[in-house]
Amino acid sequence: MKAVIQRVRSASVKVDEQVVSSIDNGLLILLGIGVDDAMKDIEWLAAKTANLRIFNDDRGVMNRSLLELGGDAIVVSQFTLLASTKKGNRPSYIAAARPEKAVPLYEKFIEEFESILGKKVGTGVFGADMKIDLCNDGPVTIVIDTKNRS
Repeated sequence: MKAVIQRVRSASVKVDEQVVSSIDNGLLILLGIGVDDAMKDIEWLAAKTANLRIFNDDRGVMNRSLLELGGDAIVVSQFTLLASTKKGNRPSYIAAARPEKAVPLYEKFIEEFESILGKKVGTGVFGADMKIDLCNDGPVTIVIDTKNRS
């Protein structure tokens, strides 16, 4: 499982010109689910993301987490994070989980993340053509791969 985590001042997701999610200060999380991913990846990644100290404290030092801040989040499924570009110029997505596996894991990640934060998070629409607007704060962008946690 891979996540691109962006600290944002604002973010929104549109599908068919309709806003489906929007937040102010918080995190935009792009989530890629692989064929080998499982519940243990979800639990670890959700906790890691909620507790990632990438928000400024009173001295301007990145020392606060989304959980401490009480900020909001949007989670968007993005299979292209699993792209392999080793051969040729056309990415291969063979490592990305098929929808029958990815959808339940995406939904479980959202459920786990909401449980940790104690509130609802925004989402995209799985498999839809989405337009994402964001104001990256910093910019701060962190990439986490659950396969590289040791």
